[in-house]
Amino acid sequence: MEFLQPENAPRAIGPYSIAVKSNGFIFISGQLPIIPETGELIKGDIKKSTLVILKNIKNILEESGSDINKIVKINVYMIDISKFSEFNEVYSEFFGDHRPARAVVQVAKLPKDADIEIEAIAEG
Repeated sequence: MEFLQPENAPRAIGPYSIAVKSNGFIFISGQLPIIPETGELIKGDIKKSTLVILKNIKNILEESGSDINKIVKINVYMIDISKFSEFNEVYSEFFGDHRPARAVVQVAKLPKDADIEIEAIAEG
């Protein structure tokens, strides 16, 4: 098992690893819409938030020797499911023809009062 902390990704905000590589898979912890260079949390714009998170996931995978086309499962947590179509528009454009298994659920609250959090599992 290898604990990963890619350079081009936000740092963990608690006692956990951003990603773990184990048994041929990379498990990416839930990512908030944080711009790695500034630490800024994007709020109030689900499209921008979604894109920031997906780019961070892409960076984590690429720095770990994988890529977004190896993602097998995505879990999405949103505080307002009425924004689903806006989220889905960005998500669809980002992934193109790649269609990992996915769950999207509405939650009452997320760390740092974020609007969205996304976690992923990919082949390593």
